[in-house]
Amino acid sequence: MDIIQMTRELGKAIQQDERYLRFAAVRAENEADAELQTLMGEMQLRQMNYQRESTSEEPDQDKLHALEIEFNDLYTKFMENEKMKKYEAARVEIDEMMNYLMGILGLCVNGADPMTCEPEENHGCGCSCDECSSDCHH
Repeated sequence: MDIIQMTRELGKAIQQDERYLRFAAVRAENEADAELQTLMGEMQLRQMNYQRESTSEEPDQDKLHALEIEFNDLYTKFMENEKMKKYEAARVEIDEMMNYLMGILGLCVNGADPMTCEPEENHGCGCSCDECSSDCHH
């Protein structure tokens, strides 16, 4: 089996993992939710209007400020939706899984033993716990 086929097999295994299945289910739920889709459309509209206004010859600062407030209000409502909270939790799980898998692959590319190497914990700040100062609160 070549490396591409093995990667495809890994992809197949990922799609059978409970974290992926949970993520796929909440993603489909959100895509079918009319309220969430409406909120997303409204946010995109505010972004487009903001972009258009900000690139005009003489941007109206009051209009830009009003669009920012509208966008932030919609975003808060969007992110406070229970389905979005479930989606975000599932997305974090998937991201953590993929970061872990990529960490193993990165170590292997650098010569580590594929059967025993363990990526160092990373908290999104670009450092590992070993590198952080004693006041690291991750």
